[in-house]
Amino acid sequence: MSEQRDVPIVIIGSGFAAYQLIKAIRRSDQTVKIQVFTADNGDDYNKPDLSHVVSKQQLASDLVRASGLEMAEQLNFELFANTYVDSIAPEQQQIMVAGKAYRYTKLVIATGAKAFVPPMSGNAIERIVTLNSLQEYQAAEQELALAKRVLVIGGGLIGTELSMDLTTAGKQVITVDPCDQLMANLLPEYIATQLSKQMQQLGVQLALNNKVSSINSSQESGALQVELANGESLIVDTVISAAGLQANSLLALQAGLAVNRGIVVDNQMQTSAMDVYALGDCAEIDGKVLAYLQPALVCANALAKTLLGQATAVVLPAMLIKVKTPLYPIQLAGQAVQQVNRWQLDIDGQGSCVQAFDTDERLQGFVVAQQHMNKAFGLLKSLGKAEN
Repeated sequence: MSEQRDVPIVIIGSGFAAYQLIKAIRRSDQTVKIQVFTADNGDDYNKPDLSHVVSKQQLASDLVRASGLEMAEQLNFELFANTYVDSIAPEQQQIMVAGKAYRYTKLVIATGAKAFVPPMSGNAIERIVTLNSLQEYQAAEQELALAKRVLVIGGGLIGTELSMDLTTAGKQVITVDPCDQLMANLLPEYIATQLSKQMQQLGVQLALNNKVSSINSSQESGALQVELANGESLIVDTVISAAGLQANSLLALQAGLAVNRGIVVDNQMQTSAMDVYALGDCAEIDGKVLAYLQPALVCANALAKTLLGQATAVVLPAMLIKVKTPLYPIQLAGQAVQQVNRWQLDIDGQGSCVQAFDTDERLQGFVVAQQHMNKAFGLLKSLGKAEN
């Protein structure tokens, strides 16, 4: 038993999900050995704040709450920072790092996701900026500070938040998305229309039903010439891709684990391999990759119990998503766009509330905006009862 205790729980990744898992483990067990392997410094920061760094004129370093070394000391784990894991060997219960094998009792893959860059042509594709991590923002912060004209690829949740933030910071912003409305997977048409009006009043140019065909660098000015699918040509200083996320699942795939949109896990977060788990933006639960903080927290708390010997299924409650568009604030939960039988709209000068009902007249989702956001928690309770 003591020999088993000397073999650690190994976690690959040091993002929000990984650190929430370690905190949850430490609430029950202060001594079980934990090793963390991460490709970056392991610094702790609040990733959603990346949507507001430009308007707040913050540096990447301003977002760091604790360094990786400080986290390792506070939570009593061994940190392998700036270290890449080469492979996972589930049968041997070990990982390989620079030719050396590290054993584990349980392995947690918490490698997160990377920003998706849609296919396009041109000689300046490598100049596309992504802002899905502290390191990516750090690499781009000077360029973003100097840029006057910014094109954002993606009109989903992150793209919309970034577009509003950049415009608030005084930049000329063009938002390109293949859908005919902003946040098409999350917002009913009426709310999306109101959000679009607000964005356009701020000065955001919306290029919906459109895509970026090519990006080329101008030899003289260093600016970027962007061609859209509709033939329009634009000159901008910076292009940001906020077109969604792709799970970092290559390690799992190479190890023979089941991978779909993310690393497939059961209701205890276990992958298709014994004693190997996935958590956070890289994990796929019931066919869904839930790239939000609250499900990561719920899953981390359940997985901590499982890793410590108390098998615990993840039960995801109805969860509220806050859209960080401060000039047109929105909160939503459930599914208010797809497979809706009926919408109920409550609209006045204070804002909007849209409730979505299924064929059995049960509430399946809602969206509240502006002053109607005070209805969110009551509706969330109703949604929770409808789901049970």
